[in-house]
Amino acid sequence: MKSTWKIYVLVLITFLVGTSNYVISGILDRIAGALGTSVAAAGQLITVYSLAYAVGTPILMALTAKMDRRKLLLYSLGFFIAANLLTFILSGFGFFIAARIITALGAGVVTVNALSIAAKIASPGKQASAIANVTMGLTASLIIGVPLGRLVASAFGWKSVFLAIAIVGVIAMFVIASVFPRIQGDKPVRLIKQLALLKEPQVLVALAITFFWLGGYSLAYTYISPFLLEVTHLDESLISAALLVFGIASLIGSKVGGYSADKRGVLFTLVSGMVLHVISLILLSFVGQSVTAVFAILILWSFAAWSSAPAQQFNLITLVPESSGVMLSLNSSMMQLAMAFGAGIGGLIVNHISLASITWFGIIGVLIAIITVFVLSSMSSRYPAIESAN
Repeated sequence: MKSTWKIYVLVLITFLVGTSNYVISGILDRIAGALGTSVAAAGQLITVYSLAYAVGTPILMALTAKMDRRKLLLYSLGFFIAANLLTFILSGFGFFIAARIITALGAGVVTVNALSIAAKIASPGKQASAIANVTMGLTASLIIGVPLGRLVASAFGWKSVFLAIAIVGVIAMFVIASVFPRIQGDKPVRLIKQLALLKEPQVLVALAITFFWLGGYSLAYTYISPFLLEVTHLDESLISAALLVFGIASLIGSKVGGYSADKRGVLFTLVSGMVLHVISLILLSFVGQSVTAVFAILILWSFAAWSSAPAQQFNLITLVPESSGVMLSLNSSMMQLAMAFGAGIGGLIVNHISLASITWFGIIGVLIAIITVFVLSSMSSRYPAIESAN
C-alpha cells in the first residue's frame, strides 16, 4: 500500500475519533431521554471526556514515547474500540461515564500517534501536507460525522452510532496490522520539561486565550441540539441539516482564518473573528423561530468561532518557535480543558437558570478572550524572548 493510501487510513481513524467526541452534542437530547437524566447532566459526558483527554494524553504519550508507533496505534485504537463497544452494550449513566473516560484516553493517544505516523511515512517534502490531511479527519467528523450520527440515531437508536464507530475501527485495525510498517518511537521528552513553559507569563496568557475562546464556544455548542429544538423550535427533521451546515461553515472559517492570519496578522484575525463570534451568539438569542435566520446565524457562528483556531495555533508557535511541538501539545490539552469547563458550566446554567441563557454566558467567555488577546499583545514588547523548553 502506497504512503498516500496509508495517510487516508489515518484520516479515517481521526474521523472516527472526532465523531465519537463531537457526536455527543448532536444527540444529547436523545441520550438524556434514554438514560432518564436531564440534558444538563448528559452534558457532563463531554466534561469528563475532555478532562480525561486533557490530563491523560500527555501522560500516556510520555510513558509510551519509546514504543513502536505501529504497535502503539493498534493498542490505543483497540482501547478506543473497546470503549465504544462498552457504550453500546452497557446500560446506565454511570457506566456511560466510565466508557467515555476510557474512550478519551484511547482517542488522545490515537490522535497524537496518527499525526506522528503521518509525518514519518509521508514522502519527503510532503510531511506537512500529510499532517494537515490527518487533521482534516477531525474537521470532517464535525461536518459529516455529527449530522450522520444524528441520522443514524434517529433511525436505529443513539447507541448504534457507537457500534458503527467500533465496527469501522476494527476494519481499520486489520488494515494497519496488515500493511503498516514498524515505526520507531521518539526520544521521550519528560513531562516536567513539557510543563516548564507554563512558568512563562506570556505562555500562560496565550493559553488563556484558548481557554476562554473555546470555553465560551463549548458552553453554547454542547447544548446546541436541545437549544435548537426547545428555544428556536427548529423541527427535528432539520436538526441534522443544521449540524451539517454548521460543520461546513467551520471548515470555511478555519481556511479563511489561516489565510487572514498570514495576510492580516494574528491580532486582527483573532479579534475580528471573536467579535463576529459574540455578535452571532447575540443574534442567536433573538432569532425567534425563522428557519432561514437560524441557519444563517449558525453559519456565522461556526465561521467566526473556527476562524480563530488556526490563528491561535500560529500565535502559539511563533511565541516559542523552538518548542512549537510542546506548545501545540499544551494547547491541545487546554482546548480539552476549555471544552470540559464549558460543558460543565453550561450544565449548571441549564439546570439553575435556563437553556436559553447559555448563549449569553458563552458571550462572556469570548469577551474575556478578546481582552486577553490585547493583554498578550501589550506584553510582547515588555518581556524578553521566551527560551525553548527542549
